[in-house]
Amino acid sequence: MEEAGAGGGGAAAPAPALAELLADECYADFFREDFDVKAYTSQSIHQAVIAEQLAKLAQGISQLDKELHLQVVARHEDLLAQATGIESLEGVLQMMQTRIGALQSTVDRIRVKIVDPYNKIVSRTAQLAKLQAACDLLRRIIRILYLSKRLQGQLQGGSREITKAAQSLNELDYLSQGIDLSGIEVIENELLFIARARLEVENQAKRLLEQGVETQNPTQVGTALQVFHNLGTLKDTIANVVDGYCTILEENIKNALDIKVLTQPSQSIARGGPGRAAMPTPGNTAAFRAALWTNMEKLMDQICAACGQVQHLQKVLTKKRDPVSHVCFIEEIVKDRQSDILYKFWTAVTQTLSSHFQSATDSSMFLKQAFEGEYPKLLRLYNDLWKRLQQYSQNVQRNFNISGTTDLFAELQQMEEDTQDIFMQKNQDYDPEKALKDSLQQYEAAYLSKSLSRLFDPINLVFPPGGRNPPSSDELDSIIKTIASELNVAAVDPDLSLAVAKNVAKTIQLYGVKSEQLLSTQGDASQVIGPLTEGQRRNVAVVNSLYKLHQSVLKVITNQSSFPATAEQTVTTALKAVHDLMGSAVQPLLNSVGDSVEAIIITMHQEDFSGSLSSSGKPDVPCSLYMKELQGFIARVMSDYFRHFECFDFVFDNTEAMAQRAIELFIRNASLIRPLGEGGKMRLAADFAQMELAVAPLCRRVSDLGKSYRQLRSFRPLLFQTSEHIASSPALGEVIPFSIILQFLFTRAPPELKSPFQRAEWSIARYSQWLDDHPSEKDRLALIRGALEAYVQSVRMREGKEFAPVYPIMVQLLQKATSTLQ
Repeated sequence: MEEAGAGGGGAAAPAPALAELLADECYADFFREDFDVKAYTSQSIHQAVIAEQLAKLAQGISQLDKELHLQVVARHEDLLAQATGIESLEGVLQMMQTRIGALQSTVDRIRVKIVDPYNKIVSRTAQLAKLQAACDLLRRIIRILYLSKRLQGQLQGGSREITKAAQSLNELDYLSQGIDLSGIEVIENELLFIARARLEVENQAKRLLEQGVETQNPTQVGTALQVFHNLGTLKDTIANVVDGYCTILEENIKNALDIKVLTQPSQSIARGGPGRAAMPTPGNTAAFRAALWTNMEKLMDQICAACGQVQHLQKVLTKKRDPVSHVCFIEEIVKDRQSDILYKFWTAVTQTLSSHFQSATDSSMFLKQAFEGEYPKLLRLYNDLWKRLQQYSQNVQRNFNISGTTDLFAELQQMEEDTQDIFMQKNQDYDPEKALKDSLQQYEAAYLSKSLSRLFDPINLVFPPGGRNPPSSDELDSIIKTIASELNVAAVDPDLSLAVAKNVAKTIQLYGVKSEQLLSTQGDASQVIGPLTEGQRRNVAVVNSLYKLHQSVLKVITNQSSFPATAEQTVTTALKAVHDLMGSAVQPLLNSVGDSVEAIIITMHQEDFSGSLSSSGKPDVPCSLYMKELQGFIARVMSDYFRHFECFDFVFDNTEAMAQRAIELFIRNASLIRPLGEGGKMRLAADFAQMELAVAPLCRRVSDLGKSYRQLRSFRPLLFQTSEHIASSPALGEVIPFSIILQFLFTRAPPELKSPFQRAEWSIARYSQWLDDHPSEKDRLALIRGALEAYVQSVRMREGKEFAPVYPIMVQLLQKATSTLQ
């Protein structure tokens, strides 16, 4: 009704009367999708307005009739056309119904023709399947009977036919798979025999495997493995064997660490009450420790034996191949990315060691003290175990080569080399030796801590708070004995030696710190005027003590038979710090002596060297006053101060440097003397000779001073040579620096040609300091060039006609020096 109204209006709005009808609330209920006539009637009756409702309904019906009439009138042609189409559709449907009936009849006839043959085919197919099953069963029975008879003969052959018997059993298992053979009388006895035979073959193979592994016989092991491979139980059998070894070792570890077993002798006399902890009595501690280490040695033997057996088993697995499929047995074990048996076994053993050692020492303080106090002994057992395992890996191939001449051995010889041995090849991701020693880490840390305490205790004892004297010889010997003892005990392992060496280095550092606190740093520690002061005596004693420590420790590490290079380097580094401390202790005294020597040498400029040669041609005195003073001072210093040091080589190493410095200063100042007469040259030459005597107490031999000694010897002849000869001297540049010769040539120039320090208006002391601050020959030559240029300018200013005769020689020498530097 609504669709007709909507379609009749087209684009025009519905009639006003219809619009009012639709908008009336009284008819709203009729538009709802869930309109219920009974509910509407009941509601109208309750509202008691029936007459009014009926009137409205009648009016609405009338209005709808009018609207329908209008729609029919407006669309009567379309309605007629639709009525005609419905009649045509009824005709077509009637024809289709007739044809469907004919098709149904045809299908029924065909069904009758197909059903019977199909049923026959199903029946025949079922019969064929049963026949085939019966034939398969008969073939299996025939084969089982044949194999059972063959198996009986193979079992009578003993161990020689055991692999063939296993192959027959494997085929019999295959025949029994996927089918129920129970209830077949003809093979009931055979099935029982096969079950007994399988058990017998498995037991015989297990005994053969155990015997072969224990005797390290690859032929027997290979035969047993071939049996298990033929039976299809190789992987499970190997896993059970390895697990069995792990279980036995775990029990051995428990027994070795069982505090009740270890204390059994002491507990047999007086039995403790329930819950009483087992512990050794005070008098039986030694017996307890002896029993413990006996158990540990026995445990290491058991672990080594088990590892050797598993390793031998893996060797055979790696070499043996199935003769039919040519599959290597080890591939069957490690397929699916599983680890090899030796790795699995070793991992289990090391984890068991770690866990049981941890639990045992946590529950027993005596075990913990024994392992911590005698850790090197425990570590030695571990190292010996590891060496034995590696030695076995190296010798196992030799055992293969002499273990038999059977066909199996010939087969083993053709297999590829084993690459699975973790004891010989360390994986980047897994270190088997580290895994073994992981169980010892807690004991190592405790041992090293106690070792450090043992090393520190005697030092803290001999350096009491407020003490002012270094240790005596006996006290120092006690410290050295402690160091030697710790290093000797740790020599069982390179890593432990390195760790103890670090403790020794800390001990040496502590000794150095304690000794440094005793050193006197006051002014009297560096005085060189009077006799030794109390502070200087204490410094000498400290240096002597450090020297004895240095030499004694050096001797200890030298006497170590197999001391690791890294450990030796660690101790040597600490000893170098001691040596440096000795140097810093004597350095203030050395500085004072050096300053005094320089002060004495520079006084040569206060003496007159301008005199002419005497009538006798010899100097009036053997040497100058400053040289006598220098000789006396050096002799007194060595006698009063340095002779108290026991470290003669150390003293000479330092005083030789001071002697070289004294010679350098002497030559420097000698080259600066102006004016220098012939008599002065003779006296200065005598001073050069006396200088060797003066520095002799400072060194072992004067000739050991090297370049300084050669300069002293080479410079003396130049005093009497002409400037031209000096410029061509072979010692120039090689032995004596150009700057020294140029300084010396200034003494032969007129006063107008001023020396560099005179031109700069410096004192000789200041000039000497400048030379020390500028060791570069280039800087010194630049200063000399400035003096020569200033001389040229002064000559030109006074309009001089010529330069001093020595000037061209100096310029030529300066150019030669510059070119040599370039």
